[in-house]
Amino acid sequence: MSQLIYPLRGGVHPPENKQQSLQTKLQHSAIPAELILPLSQHIGAPAEAIVNIGDKVLRGQMIAEPNGPFSAAVHASSSGEVIAIEPRPIPHSSGLWGDCIVIRCDGEDRWVPRTETENPYALETDELLNRVRQSGIAGMGGAGFPTAVKLRPPATSPIDTLIINGTECEPYITADDVLMQQRSDDIIRGCALLAHMLGEPDNILIGVEDNKPEAIAALEHSLAHLDASEVPGIDHIKVVSFPTKYPSGGEKQLIQILTGKEVPSGGLPAHIGIVLQNVGTTVAIWEAIRYGKPLTERITTVVGESLKQQGNTLVRIGTPSAFVLKQFGFDEDRCARLIAGGPMMGFSLPDINAPLVKTSNCLLAPSHQEMPDPEPAQACIRCGHCAEACPASLLPQQLYWYAQAKDHDRLQAHNLMDCIECGACAYVCPSSIPLVQYYRASKGEIRQAAIDKEKSDRSRQRFEFRQKRIEAAEAEKEAKRLARKKAAEAAKAKAAAKPAPGSAPADPVAAAMARVQAQQDDPAEQLAKLERAFNNASNRAKSAEEKWQQAETDEQKAKLEARFKQAQVRMKDAETKLAEFKQSQNSSSLAVDSDDPIERAKAKAQQRLSMSPLEKARNTLNSLQERLKKAQQKAAEADEDKKGAMNAAVDKLTQKISDLKQEITDLQATAPGPGNESPVDPDSIEDPIERAKAKAMQRLSMSPTEKLQSSLKSLESRLNKSEEKLASADADQRPALETAVAKLQEKIATVKQEIREAEPSDNSPAASASEPQVVAAVEDAASAAIAKAKEKAAAQASMSPEEKRQAQVESLKQRIDKAQQRLDNAMAENNDNIDAFKLGLEKLQNKLAELEAE
Repeated sequence: MSQLIYPLRGGVHPPENKQQSLQTKLQHSAIPAELILPLSQHIGAPAEAIVNIGDKVLRGQMIAEPNGPFSAAVHASSSGEVIAIEPRPIPHSSGLWGDCIVIRCDGEDRWVPRTETENPYALETDELLNRVRQSGIAGMGGAGFPTAVKLRPPATSPIDTLIINGTECEPYITADDVLMQQRSDDIIRGCALLAHMLGEPDNILIGVEDNKPEAIAALEHSLAHLDASEVPGIDHIKVVSFPTKYPSGGEKQLIQILTGKEVPSGGLPAHIGIVLQNVGTTVAIWEAIRYGKPLTERITTVVGESLKQQGNTLVRIGTPSAFVLKQFGFDEDRCARLIAGGPMMGFSLPDINAPLVKTSNCLLAPSHQEMPDPEPAQACIRCGHCAEACPASLLPQQLYWYAQAKDHDRLQAHNLMDCIECGACAYVCPSSIPLVQYYRASKGEIRQAAIDKEKSDRSRQRFEFRQKRIEAAEAEKEAKRLARKKAAEAAKAKAAAKPAPGSAPADPVAAAMARVQAQQDDPAEQLAKLERAFNNASNRAKSAEEKWQQAETDEQKAKLEARFKQAQVRMKDAETKLAEFKQSQNSSSLAVDSDDPIERAKAKAQQRLSMSPLEKARNTLNSLQERLKKAQQKAAEADEDKKGAMNAAVDKLTQKISDLKQEITDLQATAPGPGNESPVDPDSIEDPIERAKAKAMQRLSMSPTEKLQSSLKSLESRLNKSEEKLASADADQRPALETAVAKLQEKIATVKQEIREAEPSDNSPAASASEPQVVAAVEDAASAAIAKAKEKAAAQASMSPEEKRQAQVESLKQRIDKAQQRLDNAMAENNDNIDAFKLGLEKLQNKLAELEAE
């Protein structure tokens, strides 16, 4: 069919030597004993092995998956067992080894189950591209670019031309020629399928050199007898024949010949709306989509005078070269060198056992007479033949000089990366200079330099970022230090400028000591301090008693009992001090209306001591209401960071006021009349402090059995609450609640057993006789605790400020752990003090954060 042809610039006409391999029919290579499948048979990242040594595999089974977008899968070429995953010699111009999966074939050649598709043209593009990627198809014309990537051009570059490369311009190679002769129908079908994936481009051109008349006839015959119902878009497919010239099979050169367009330097064909695929790749895509066959075999030309027989063979990928050569009668002594590929662009194989891969289109084994050793390189005579032969319009002579000088900047300025390494310049060079080898080495150096520069840039960026971070941290610390210094100087200046009233000392230390002394002289402050001490001692005694009752081993019980007795002594001591202070205040004169604030505070404290519970509750209500007004005002003025905490404080005060109003109502309803002095049940007292006092006094008068019975009652109440919570809990909370219920049941059983054991001996003389010993033991424990506290205070006095701060940090961490444990226990047992535990834990955490920030 007629098509405008554009002449190729440059190029050469080496001897074709194609008839040697076309004398026999296509052979089918036997199954080797071992298959060696490199993980890198394509441009881009190597595939990642997904099988292990000892695994049984079938033909077509994926054994290595793509590792990134520019990668291709690898499949087993026959059934067998994986015996090694290790470096082996591979066909590469560098001569380096590569990671390979080695399969010992079982000779059965069993396939994995395959999925056939009756109408591939009906599938969506994404599904087709995914199948191509999963089939491990890469360019089979020599470069090995992952096909799925090539078929997904940028959205900004619509494709209007699809070119199928059947040129095969390299001397000796006839693999594509044989494929076009025998699989022409599948090539046409594959063209239509590729066009479907690319959005139906207007032009579909199959380019073939005119030295392949049988292949051209076969393709034209397929176009004639296939119709549009079987192959959609067949009317757009054209077979284009053009004069033979090397290297017209290069991607950019074939595009120029068929379309007259040039791919820009550093660009891709997709940038000018063209996609180009090899005929072998086209057939592999058709077989993968239509029959579900991944790429496991290809046609390879085996040629050279050191062989008894020359021809083309359908060989499994991974077959060792030595196995294929043996089938063609290879004589190693006659062979000058073994070449992977053709004589122009091929390279010597480093090992005869290197396997055939997806890009292996030829094994060339020439004799010494057929391909003698090259002449020694001589000096360049500047004849210019290399520039005339270059199909990429480069200046090979200048590139050669810059490559010798390792001047990478000038090499890139002269577009070294546009060199397709066709070897035309070296072929025509009268000085026998191996120009292509210089270019390949320089390209590798430039790529490695780019990689090293990228790594260096990343390291430099990390270093600079680290330096900036350190400088910012130092600047922040210096700013904080200056701010603290400025604040201290301002406070000192303010204290020095403030006139001292009366006997108030001007020294800040003396002023602080005076304020502390004034607080100590304040009766209201002393009373509040003594009440807090008594309440804390009562709570500690109660907690110590509960832990003692819940102890599991005798050793724990002994220790916890001593702690409980010690807590009782402290509670009695605090109660005695509180009573003595109240007694001393009863005799002092009241001066509520006095102008002196200290006297007025003393009078109010003394007055509060004489109040009834109802009067105290009313007085507390007024105080809470005043505090609520102030808290609401602060919450309205607070910023966003503090607003949450202020609103929580307002809610807490509101709840306290509501509870206190209910308490006042209950007190008014149950207030006893005059002369009613009957004992009151502690549980009936609403005021928590008064209730704790009553319970503590009541517990001191209990016998051991009564104490156990009281603990039993408390445990049973907690068990009922936990069981109620367990009944309504969800699946995530049930395990923790079930554990808590089981522990409470175990404690109740233990307490019941202790009650049974203690009942006969409660009133015995031995029990009465042991009371002095218990009191003595408690007194000894208290004395030891006091001595220990004195030792701790002495040790802290000798510490440096940093050591004190570290000790405070460790102490706060221990208190936080204990507070967290108490909160967890309270939540598991549905304790009424959960909110208090949470607030206490939050305060400790805030203190620790402030201390660590200093």
